[in-house]
Amino acid sequence: MERPELPLAQLHAFVVLAEELHFGHAAARLGIAQPPLSQQIRRLEDKVGHALFTRASGGVGLTPAGRELLPAARQSLAALAYGLSAARDVGSGRAGRLRIGFAASLALTVLPGLLRTYRDQFPGVRLDIHEMTTAPQLAALHEGSIDVGLVREPPTDEPELGFRTVLSEPFVAVLPSTHPLAAQRTVRVEQLADSPFVLLPRTVGPALHDRIIGLCTAAGFTPEVVQHAVEWQTVCALVETGLGVCLAPASIRRIRLKGVAFRGLAPGTARTHVAVAWRLNDDNPLVTHLLETVSQDPSDGPRPGRRAAAPTTGGRET
Repeated sequence: MERPELPLAQLHAFVVLAEELHFGHAAARLGIAQPPLSQQIRRLEDKVGHALFTRASGGVGLTPAGRELLPAARQSLAALAYGLSAARDVGSGRAGRLRIGFAASLALTVLPGLLRTYRDQFPGVRLDIHEMTTAPQLAALHEGSIDVGLVREPPTDEPELGFRTVLSEPFVAVLPSTHPLAAQRTVRVEQLADSPFVLLPRTVGPALHDRIIGLCTAAGFTPEVVQHAVEWQTVCALVETGLGVCLAPASIRRIRLKGVAFRGLAPGTARTHVAVAWRLNDDNPLVTHLLETVSQDPSDGPRPGRRAAAPTTGGRET
């Protein structure tokens, strides 16, 4: 198939003249003099190899060749206009596709507010949301299969990635409502020494797992872990049965179970951090706008525009 080589100015001039059927009116609409318009039409007819217009004292008309070309010319110009508009929208960050990874527990905290704020400001952007633990998120960022991640306890050994803290929250004790300590407003970690624990597996959330074990160790005991569960909802459900207790980020209190009591820790100085992660060399305006949205999001916790502080024990969390 022969590749057409038609200057856009000629195609545009043809469509305008076909609509006006008057050289003077068409030239005025195009903002050019009539002789240049006539030259463009003659060059286009030379390309086609046939006359596109009849020229007579009674006016201008389309030839059969001109009538055949007109729909394709209009369609081509419309497609190009749409493509240019779409390219401008994508280039400015008003449209396109943004792929976001998020740790499951963050659906209870920063994720809903962040997505709502972003969608309100950029409704033309398609959001692809992927639930995954931190290690796969970091791998996906390096591979380019996601653009942004939301991780708990960000690592400090990722020089190619940026991290911005979006949430800092304390730990709480998760207890069966029948547990003797449930009657207290706050619980000291050492008071849990004789209780069995339900925890996330370390392979799923190494940083948070190590933080919890570290809190117990600092309180003078090693917890007896009787059951692991991958999801926080499952952890809380197992606590409700009386199988054990747990230490968890405070946002887990949003999981409502009648048989579960959430109690603050005393002195309550230990905190867990959540950060948004992105490739430092990524110039995608969609990512830039998301980072700006993070700073504007009214959800709990500080949002300093810097790399997140180093986690206490390292590692990653769901």
